Amino acid sequence: MKGYLSLFLLSAALTAYMWRDTFDPESVRGARVLITGASSGIGEQMAYHYAKFGAQIIITARRLEALKKVAQKCVKLGAQKMMYMTGDMSDPADPERVVKYAVEKLGGLDFLVLNHVGNTNVEFWNRDADHVRSLMQVNFVSYVQMAAAALPVLETTSAGSIIVVSSMAGKLASPFVAPYTSTKFAMNGFFGALQSELAIQKSNVSVSILILGLIDTESAMNKIRGFTTMTPYPASEAALSIIKAGATRQKVAFYPWFHYFTCLINDVFPFLKDLMLAGLSMDKKD
Repeated sequence: MKGYLSLFLLSAALTAYMWRDTFDPESVRGARVLITGASSGIGEQMAYHYAKFGAQIIITARRLEALKKVAQKCVKLGAQKMMYMTGDMSDPADPERVVKYAVEKLGGLDFLVLNHVGNTNVEFWNRDADHVRSLMQVNFVSYVQMAAAALPVLETTSAGSIIVVSSMAGKLASPFVAPYTSTKFAMNGFFGALQSELAIQKSNVSVSILILGLIDTESAMNKIRGFTTMTPYPASEAALSIIKAGATRQKVAFYPWFHYFTCLINDVFPFLKDLMLAGLSMDKKD
């Protein structure tokens, strides 16, 4: 028992050291940043933080009027440059178009922040394979397209960074969100492999994957109502943790931090999930 306790304490100490806060706000002052999914939620909050740090920002999403409101606030908060453009990531032509626009208007790119997400319901899978296919385009394929378009610029004009906003659903296969979970597993797999390939090639581009727990965005809260009693965490704090991880070039970061141990426990004791699901099944019968 003492051996397990010692191992746990050592792991906790190493984790605390690796994730100590070394972020310098000056490192993003003047940085050229493209943020997707920025009309609301976490993307909107990231735009505000980058603005306070004095970055040059382009935000994109589908809703024009919402983008205008976010952009106006970013200007007031101190953004050095602020622009916006609409983009629909379900259209295979839009991901590359958005990147080209950002590079042209900003004269390069330092941070590509991939945050957009397609709409899906919280429910048992209804056998709709077409929905899974369309969600893959928005939540995964468009991320790959934007990374492909941005990589040459990130490598040649700056030692840039790709920041990928993922989810615990991409680490733990969760019921009621099978289509969404599949896209996040694909995302984690692809960008995890890309990290390794860039390291082998000695590329100066970093890839940061952010694993988020439940965040209190309006969209998330509406979808999960009646499905979970988990405590949600603030979107503004999640957004800041994403920015810090990208700026300090962390490979993988968790918010809240303790979800690192959630994943670790699941890997070591996978049968615990089966016990939890068995209990859930019994509750449903009752």
